[in-house]
Amino acid sequence: MRLIPWLAALATAAAPWVAQATPFPERDKTLKIVVPFAAGGGVDAAARLLGTQLQKQLGVTVVVENKAGGSGTIGGRAVQTAPADGYTVLFSAATHVLAKQVLAQPPYDPQTDFAPVARTGNAPLMLVVAPSKPQTKLADVVSAMKQQPDKWTAGIPAAGAPSHLATLMLARQAQVRFATVPYKGTQPALMDVAGGHTDMLLDSMISLLPMARAGKVRPIAITSGRRSGVAPDVPTFKESGLPDFSYDSWYGVWAPKGTPPDRVAALNAAVNAATTELAKSGALAGLGIEPVTESVEQFRRYIATEVTEGAQLLKAAGFKPD
Repeated sequence: MRLIPWLAALATAAAPWVAQATPFPERDKTLKIVVPFAAGGGVDAAARLLGTQLQKQLGVTVVVENKAGGSGTIGGRAVQTAPADGYTVLFSAATHVLAKQVLAQPPYDPQTDFAPVARTGNAPLMLVVAPSKPQTKLADVVSAMKQQPDKWTAGIPAAGAPSHLATLMLARQAQVRFATVPYKGTQPALMDVAGGHTDMLLDSMISLLPMARAGKVRPIAITSGRRSGVAPDVPTFKESGLPDFSYDSWYGVWAPKGTPPDRVAALNAAVNAATTELAKSGALAGLGIEPVTESVEQFRRYIATEVTEGAQLLKAAGFKPD
């Protein structure tokens, strides 16, 4: 049987894979991508783009399965305990790697109980405030919080999530205090901000943008180094008076611990190729995602840095695991 062009290129990039008696992935098997959050969110949207592109490239069936709950650990556990054959992978956000720091009894250690495959992209967060608030600029928000810290509350959709860490960073860099309100996800937090029950939310830009565009919450600033093409009118934190403030959410793929290195390498090459194609088509830009392609080892080092920095932020804020 003639080797399709993409597989031929992959054979060159991942020499150990071609030495296997059985090609990977096999055409009659299904590649399952587990998303540890509910359908319809930013992570789910990014995973489905990747799944569609992988199916097109690999010529195999790719299924995206949502397993929400437990701060992402229900889906994570499903992948951790799956056969380590490369056919079940986790697609998650930065939240995944801090499970050990934010849960009193984490079901696993994200750094040692999974095989990192690839990071696929970074995405900015957006600060929005309740429409009942008069402030339209970050400097005014910060000034109001300094004058009346007991009058401001910030929603926290998930402990250890980029939203949580960026909110802690905001408090530290702006030297302000405010109460935090825990939620089970972005949507309930966002609805409370829209209703004026909670004053502000700093979370994934793509998740907040529809409500911001509809005027149901007020966009204040985004956390990336430059303005986003999908929200060009919203300034960055750097432009708005906090020159050192920069924080990205990010997405990645993991396989179960013990997955053969040649299969991890093949998955890394496949995900990188898919990410490149999605970037060329503009599909990632539509979600406000900056594409990332890197090696397995680069992703492993990136995770280690994220865990160290996230743990420091949580400790400085006096965070205690639930």
